[in-house]
Amino acid sequence: MKKLNRYLSALVLLLVAAACSVDNYPAPDAQLYGALLDIDTNEPVEQDIIRGSTIEYIEHGYASQTKQTIIIKNDGTYRNNLVFANTYTITPVRGNFVPMTPQEVKIEGATQLDFKVQPYIRVKEAKMEKVGSKVVATFKLQQTVINNVRKIGLYAHPEPSVGEPMRTALVEQDINGTVDPNKVYRLELDLPSNSNVLVAGRSYFFRVGAVIDAPESKFNYAKAVRLSL
Repeated sequence: MKKLNRYLSALVLLLVAAACSVDNYPAPDAQLYGALLDIDTNEPVEQDIIRGSTIEYIEHGYASQTKQTIIIKNDGTYRNNLVFANTYTITPVRGNFVPMTPQEVKIEGATQLDFKVQPYIRVKEAKMEKVGSKVVATFKLQQTVINNVRKIGLYAHPEPSVGEPMRTALVEQDINGTVDPNKVYRLELDLPSNSNVLVAGRSYFFRVGAVIDAPESKFNYAKAVRLSL
């Protein structure tokens, strides 16, 4: 019995030593941050927080070539504070902009990496206001590719991350064609019809957007606006 106890004690010590050796791996020692910037206006390209654009990156020096991802925030910025200093292949993917080619980047310390992208659509001169019993949005559209604009929409939610996949109320209009950059589009959200989700006296965020019919494309947006009802 004493011999068995000695064997068990030795086994426990080996397991503890192995665990300590795993815990002693170096921690991530770099940060990666930046934004998706419109190649013409240099403004951040607004995103969806749900099913929005992502950044894929592959760390060099490993046979597996496993893709890691960073979610881009609503305002078009991103940040990852837990990155190992190394060389990476980095690509923004599945976005509301013309696809980009991968680029090789050396990350060390705090590394800023902005991507100049061509958004599929620019939502311009957006204005939102409460008019009587409606929230009215007016705006213009500038498409940068020959694809058809599939639809436009006005979305409402209590949080500023409002968008097509995150909304409590909406009004949409099918376009299915190219757009006139000089035309003023108008969407009206009827408040009495949505009184169960948009309560009078409270504030909500409203956001207008449009989506192109390109594969895997996401909505392009104007900034969210807070209105009191």
